[in-house]
Amino acid sequence: MKIKINNGNLDKYKIYLTVINAIENYLKNRKYLKIDLPVLSPALLPESYLEVFETEFKYLDKKEKLYLTPSPELFLKRLLVSGVGNCYYLGKSFRNSDPPSRLHGFEFTMLEFYKMGADYMDIADEVLVLLQSIEKATNKRIFNKNKKLKNKYLSLSRWDRVSVAQAFRRYAGIDDNELFDHNVFFKKAEEKGYRVKGFTYEDVWSQVYTQEVEPNLGMNGYPTLIYDYPKEFAALAKHNKDGKTAQRFEFYINGIELGDCYSELTDWKEQEKRFNIESKLIKKINKIHHPIDKGFIEALKCGLKDCSGVAIGVERLAMVFADVDSIAKLKLINII
Repeated sequence: MKIKINNGNLDKYKIYLTVINAIENYLKNRKYLKIDLPVLSPALLPESYLEVFETEFKYLDKKEKLYLTPSPELFLKRLLVSGVGNCYYLGKSFRNSDPPSRLHGFEFTMLEFYKMGADYMDIADEVLVLLQSIEKATNKRIFNKNKKLKNKYLSLSRWDRVSVAQAFRRYAGIDDNELFDHNVFFKKAEEKGYRVKGFTYEDVWSQVYTQEVEPNLGMNGYPTLIYDYPKEFAALAKHNKDGKTAQRFEFYINGIELGDCYSELTDWKEQEKRFNIESKLIKKINKIHHPIDKGFIEALKCGLKDCSGVAIGVERLAMVFADVDSIAKLKLINII
């Protein structure tokens, strides 16, 4: 890898800074407390769908493994339990094993905010107003990339709402009874030409989602709110009463995923059970097997009140307002 200087990106970088300032002003005006957090931790939340960075602290004969945090959640949830109230983190997070691309960086800026007494649909309302505030602050409207539509700009006046089940039925031709039954889903995916042998349900589901569903999201003249994901994709979220889905949404603009939200799981026993499952899966698929953050479970035992939180990739968000096709075009310095 090498360091690349991009002075030609200065105008786009300034839009990125304006987006950050708009976020800060929005949350400050709504009395969210900004939290400064460590980016190194001796333990992490087990999330099998991502890989982490491992490093080592050394002092004389003492050595201890530390891990760059893939999200600030393990710290913020502790503070929520302690009564800090509505809060947010805006800073760096890290994820390994994803090669740099136009939408991915192993080091990225994340906004994560939590609202007490809220569920995922309350946060959806909050995020939509945040997007409107950014549009006003930047004085930049988002170009509509769907050339079939006559509208030149994407409207932030409302969400285009679609459940995951509706999206798979509409864009992939997969019905509810096929989507949530693992065996039936494998058979359907194989019929469609996907490789299923040796892959997990999560792997195959993600293949279909990426190829057939995702490119259609946020392409209908409005940002798309896609909600109620299979419970397998929401280790930290409350489940719905159907026993199949969880209270999770993601939102998209022009086919780009920008944020991820849960109604937060508050049952420590259920959370511990899910952590153990995720930890075993991490070991099985040969990813870095870090210690489970047991302090997180201890915090939940003290009682986490109902709340919801969202994580938003700030570079991606700035990218759509700056009308560039890569997060690298926002930055003055890139590691490539």
